[in-house]
Amino acid sequence: MPVSLAVAVVAACSAPGEERPPGATRTTTTTTPGTASATTATPEPASATEAAAELPRGGRELFPRYRLFGYSGAPGAPGLGRLGLGDLDERVAEMEERGEDFRRGRELLPVLELITSIVHAVPGADGTYRTQQPDSLIAAHLAAARRHDGLLLLNIQPGRADFIDEVRDYEHFLVEPDVGVALDPEWAVSEGQVPGRVYGRTTGAELDEVAAYLAELVAEHDLPEKVLVYHQVHRSVVRDEHQLGRHDGVAVVKSVDGIGAPPDKVNTYHRVNEDTPEHVHAGFKLFYEEDAAMGPLMTAEEVLALRPRPEYVLFE
Repeated sequence: MPVSLAVAVVAACSAPGEERPPGATRTTTTTTPGTASATTATPEPASATEAAAELPRGGRELFPRYRLFGYSGAPGAPGLGRLGLGDLDERVAEMEERGEDFRRGRELLPVLELITSIVHAVPGADGTYRTQQPDSLIAAHLAAARRHDGLLLLNIQPGRADFIDEVRDYEHFLVEPDVGVALDPEWAVSEGQVPGRVYGRTTGAELDEVAAYLAELVAEHDLPEKVLVYHQVHRSVVRDEHQLGRHDGVAVVKSVDGIGAPPDKVNTYHRVNEDTPEHVHAGFKLFYEEDAAMGPLMTAEEVLALRPRPEYVLFE
């Protein structure tokens, strides 16, 4: 998500997370305008019991069998992406229909990329400039993904928190066979910096730490291959990218952001991919409203003509 959209991030659509053991139930307090707050205990999704769990549409490895196609967003915040608009099942059905144009000889695997750690322009009680979505909302999106045989990706905008700490907070979901992670380093800022005023950044070593952690979960729980996406809008957002290594059981995808007319988006795609490690798969992000305002929205043919050809296409 571009820096210009920072003001669209709404704190009211999330609730601060608290420490809890993996697999625990988190108690969530919700408040609706004009009503008293209600406290509900949200049970976690049941873990897979089969010895060799598979991906939602079969198999244990993502590529080259599948092309991932997804929507991103968060409920209550239309400016964050299409996933947050209207009925969730209608959005996923729309996603599947639109995704058919992007298959190009592969099977389609729908992706719901839910922004679960949402960055803000104010520090909050813990000074991290981010809040976490309640487990009940994440579980509802996982249930929707399962109704459509799709994947759920937990998108993390960390603010001043560390990526690895944020990812570990969601371990009770990540032990599921159909849940992965999407990191947004544009929103990873340092002490003294405020999200939205500067581009955040990360390093290949920090990405590698998350990949290694996910690989441990895959091995420990005998899970199918897990997706790790990192979004990148500019080359400066990820430093020392060569430090991101290979990890068994983890498919790493770089999704190139960048708003603009098709020629500008293509140029950004090529520049940002100059430092991409060979084992990292290609991804590409389209913005329904912003891209269309600056030029025609790129077609499936134009997107799939990119080199490297994107294996994950995401709409915001």
